[in-house]
Amino acid sequence: MTRIDEGWGRGPSLRYEKIAGRFRPLFKRIGERAIERDQERRLPFEEVRWLREAGFGALRIPAAYGGAEITLPELFALLIELSAADPNITNIFRSHQGFTEDLLNAPKDGWRDEWLGRLGRGEMVGSGFSELTGNVGDYATTIVREAEGYRLNGAKFYTTGSIYADWINLGAVDGSSAPIAALVPTSAPGVEILDDWDGFGQAMSGSGTARFDNVRLEPLHIKPNAARFPYTQAFFQLVHFASLAGIGRAAATELARHVGARARLYPRGNGEASAQDPQVLEVVGRVKGPAYAAGAIVLNVAEALQRSYETNVSGVDPDETDVHHIADIETSQSVTVISKLILEATTVLFDALGASAAKRATALDRHWRNARTITSHNPRIYHDRVVGEFAVSGKRPAPVGNRKIITPFDRGSEVA
Repeated sequence: MTRIDEGWGRGPSLRYEKIAGRFRPLFKRIGERAIERDQERRLPFEEVRWLREAGFGALRIPAAYGGAEITLPELFALLIELSAADPNITNIFRSHQGFTEDLLNAPKDGWRDEWLGRLGRGEMVGSGFSELTGNVGDYATTIVREAEGYRLNGAKFYTTGSIYADWINLGAVDGSSAPIAALVPTSAPGVEILDDWDGFGQAMSGSGTARFDNVRLEPLHIKPNAARFPYTQAFFQLVHFASLAGIGRAAATELARHVGARARLYPRGNGEASAQDPQVLEVVGRVKGPAYAAGAIVLNVAEALQRSYETNVSGVDPDETDVHHIADIETSQSVTVISKLILEATTVLFDALGASAAKRATALDRHWRNARTITSHNPRIYHDRVVGEFAVSGKRPAPVGNRKIITPFDRGSEVA
């Protein structure tokens, strides 16, 4: 994990402390005003800008394009630390990091070079795949070819991060209802991004509506292939796990601080102060232990994703290996465990502090609200069944949406 001096474990590589050292001062600044942002619902434009300027959006980008070229376990260790400061911001960068994986797994051509360079220079991408109508992966949004370009029409919801970004990574259908994907400039005429996400958690993640009214797109904006990288489902789920692990870490840290400062005692207490009461200290341990376990699971699953990535970019035919499906399975068998660990930890912490813990000034409720919202994004009720089917019969997880796998050796285009 990270922060061995605080009992969170060693980082995922020998160089991790050096990598994390660049960002920890920023994470600290972000965390200092997290309660204020939550209570005022202030969108963290400034904090996102700090991270962009520090190269946070180029973490996985190859050094030749201006990036840090870190591994997936190193990335997820950083996401845990960022989430301890503010999980909203982790979610803001979720689609950006996913598009980065698209590029890293794509054929080495001019289009890939162009976009790796843009991300290496600090440009940012938000999400534009989900719609409120139809099933997950179904699109009413259209991108139709015109004489000298393309025309985009439609609407998206859960457009996380797009209000902060330069581009929206968007899925749609073309004139023949075939899948098509594009990078849409957020500043283009006809693009409207609304801050209308009204969830009780992750309130500043910018996960609301985006509308597209006759938006003109250039050929450069169209992705050569609408397929995605082989560990797509696992990757996006694991970002949520990293957020949960960070939430647990922040809850444990804040709880310990409040217990240490608490002067009031209960008549049935077992010490001269809360910090000396063994039953209160037990509650603190029941929060920190799950946070530690969640982080350890995240980094273990990140190793499975790294194996999937390395297998894909080495040219192994996806139909000739189970490594990508194993990444999905390792992710699915972690969903319920991490969800239960952090939801319980962010609930039981109140038992150590009494009614004063419910005061708005402490904002301890934000940890449960954020965790509850994140665990609702991809319903965990289905993941245990998927794991059971695999364990009993070896059945592979069913694909979600357009799951054709892109490899670095693909040729041609799915663009109409």
